[in-house]
Amino acid sequence: MSENKSGFERAVEVMARLRAPDGCPWDKEQDHQSLKPYLVEEAYEVMEAIEADDPAMLKEELGDLLLQVLFHCRLAEEKGLFDADGAARALAQKMIDRHPHVFEDALAETSGEVLRNWEISKRKARAVGDNGAASILDGVPTAMPALQRAQRLQGKASRVGFDWPDAAGAADKVEEEWAELKAAMQKGDREALEQEMGDLLFAAVNLSRKLGVSAEGAARACIARFTERFHHMEQALRARGLSPEDVPLEELEALWNEAKKAGRSGG
Repeated sequence: MSENKSGFERAVEVMARLRAPDGCPWDKEQDHQSLKPYLVEEAYEVMEAIEADDPAMLKEELGDLLLQVLFHCRLAEEKGLFDADGAARALAQKMIDRHPHVFEDALAETSGEVLRNWEISKRKARAVGDNGAASILDGVPTAMPALQRAQRLQGKASRVGFDWPDAAGAADKVEEEWAELKAAMQKGDREALEQEMGDLLFAAVNLSRKLGVSAEGAARACIARFTERFHHMEQALRARGLSPEDVPLEELEALWNEAKKAGRSGG
């Protein structure tokens, strides 16, 4: 293998070598379906690197994610469908087509106008393949985490004007859905409870979006805080030879508040 090729070309070459008849047994066994879990896992590891604000870690994890892209491209190339260069060229053309304010004479002076033009361009492209039946909400993967998917769908609807004018309207909707959930709780209707809980979560995501907060990111950060505080409780109890199930709720609450104070003070 040539040492003089670009990093991308060399990575493509290495991937081909791994899939060769005398390549790696594991790599040769893989297909698009078997690789799906790794693609998702690597994407989440990239997110962790971003959240950690660690450039070295981010570089490594982006490389791991690129490996998954190259792997899928190699599988397609072996079937005569397309290769990594073809995927990159298609991406370049798509970026040109969806940025007419950069590569053509269209105007877009704000990021909102850019997003609106982007959605129009995507919908036109989909309409060609779907006999004109493309929806504004198309293009959001169903496998995406629910909070993230909800926020993406709401954002798409917002770009064509279907949105609250400000966060106050979204906040009122949260209050409305909370009242409906409480009513369902009083009735004990299981089906209604699930529906109203979904409506409340969806409304909360919408408020998050209007406030400029990532609902998925906020939830992940909350989970991290919960985990850290619970570990604090466990450590405090372990030092006394105890575990959470050994003490009453009142003591657990006291330890929880202690953990919250320690977190706020940086302790």
